[in-house]
Amino acid sequence: MIRKLSTEQQAKMDDIRANYEEITRKIADAAQKTGRCPEDIHFLAATKTVEPEFINYAISLGLKEIGENRVQELLSKYDEYDLSKADLQFIGHLQTNKVRQIIGKVSMIQSVDSLKLAQEISRQSQKNGLTTDVLIEVNIGREENKSGVLSEHLEELTAQISLLDNIKVRGLMSVPPICDSEKEISKFFDDMYKLFVDISTKKSDNICMDILSMGMSDDYERAILSGANMVRIGSRLFGARIYR
Repeated sequence: MIRKLSTEQQAKMDDIRANYEEITRKIADAAQKTGRCPEDIHFLAATKTVEPEFINYAISLGLKEIGENRVQELLSKYDEYDLSKADLQFIGHLQTNKVRQIIGKVSMIQSVDSLKLAQEISRQSQKNGLTTDVLIEVNIGREENKSGVLSEHLEELTAQISLLDNIKVRGLMSVPPICDSEKEISKFFDDMYKLFVDISTKKSDNICMDILSMGMSDDYERAILSGANMVRIGSRLFGARIYR
């Protein structure tokens, strides 16, 4: 039996479809400007506060990657995600004592910013007989209220994580500061790309630097032009968030 949608639900889904089409078009345009194919760019939907029915609708449109910011919310929605067609990742700040709750449920943890956290991911992954992909989060704006390793400590942390079992470094992630101009945000993105290229030259069995995750709803096109191959888009796809 097909559930009848309310007028409000149908209107939201119509908006999601229009937004999805616009975003994918802009991603394709930005990719082509850098000599890449649209398929080279990962479009990950940031789904914080978004109800599963709308997440699954976006998946039905072709969305292949979703990311949650909070462990409790991820767990509460986990059984309702349509993960037969999409990949679930964790993109928010992660406390060490909550790692065990998401290992095996997510394919990637994008916010590793300390050796302690990486060691726990390694331990829980080994315990569950799997290898977890991670991105190292970089505090590129050196903001005191944000997590992430400082750029001057990135190489050391990457080398330390590379020695751990059951964990694989797949790239870097960053959330640059809010900027007043495109020139300013571009500088942060360009600096991240330089770090990404530099770390990519380091050879290790546990490092496969193929993902640079940066750029969100307001600046994803600029991020792609600066070298990002993953963008995390929430409100631009689902509309303004309603915080509870």
